[in-house]
Amino acid sequence: MATSQIVSPMGQFKTLEQFIIEQEQAIPIAAGAFTRLIRDIGIAAKIINREINKAGLVDIIGDFGATNVQGEAQQKLDVMADAEIIRALKRGGECCLLGSEEQENLIPIEKCRGLRGDYIVLFDPLDGSSNISVNVSVGTIFSIYRLPEGVQPGLDAVLRPGVEQVAAGYVIYGSSTMFVYTTGNGVNGFTLDPSVGEFLLSHPDIKTPRQGTIYSINEGYYNAFEYGLRQYIKWIQEPDEATGRPYTSRYIGSFVSDFHRNLLKGGIFMYPATKKNPSGKLRLLYEVNPTAFIAEQAGGLAVDGDIRVLEKTPTALHERSPLFIGSAAMVERVQEFLHATY
Repeated sequence: MATSQIVSPMGQFKTLEQFIIEQEQAIPIAAGAFTRLIRDIGIAAKIINREINKAGLVDIIGDFGATNVQGEAQQKLDVMADAEIIRALKRGGECCLLGSEEQENLIPIEKCRGLRGDYIVLFDPLDGSSNISVNVSVGTIFSIYRLPEGVQPGLDAVLRPGVEQVAAGYVIYGSSTMFVYTTGNGVNGFTLDPSVGEFLLSHPDIKTPRQGTIYSINEGYYNAFEYGLRQYIKWIQEPDEATGRPYTSRYIGSFVSDFHRNLLKGGIFMYPATKKNPSGKLRLLYEVNPTAFIAEQAGGLAVDGDIRVLEKTPTALHERSPLFIGSAAMVERVQEFLHATY
């Protein structure tokens, strides 16, 4: 009698740590300290994933009872995720400075065992956390810089354009948990296998389609958008077989979820300036720069409506920015509408 043979997933896929080690020859920054840094972020992500999966069973969803530096009501999971990432990165010893969307000030790292790393990590610990109570996917977004020689760990070391990032990524907690990151040499995605507790390479060398058919924007604010953007939205809703219009509207309201879907399937995510929020609402350092780095490495584009966002020099730790990000052809087209003379 023939018996079925079960093959362990570990035999078919590379783990996140194995992949980074293999890349060390091709990627100068992927030395031992960087490998450990990514591992530490991965460990924090596994803990956050475990806690999110308890939502509804234990008292972990809902308001924490305080507001963050952004003036937003903190969720209990915001506080938990923030603490776990800070704990993991402090313990690892690869960082000299941390910045969290949930914290008003930068978090310096004291020397550990007489040593201190030279990496700076900026992160949004749990994007979209208010959606957890209705079982919507959420995520962690992170950006990594190196401390320049001769510069002390502080605000000057952080207020640098996104082109100086050495790595960026996000973890999305959904029907599966994925870790997606880039070091400037393409984008790779790893899916958490809960049976072995490892992130396994499932989406190598991600490329976003140059042209997609999905647009993501909160159309409830349509009347607050500038005229050119309103014209673009009308244009993408018009039937036109040659260009595949009308496009499909998909807006979750959890930025990392909308970005992830459009990255894989092709599309454009838009969070523009409005009359109420002339600088938009997304944070340049914690959300815009890391996803822009990923989008460009996957073949897409990211602009603020006028310029490439990765070229913007931040002037404040919690600075906000408009964002148009996704498939290159779609970003180019919306810019044409925004710059048109009517």
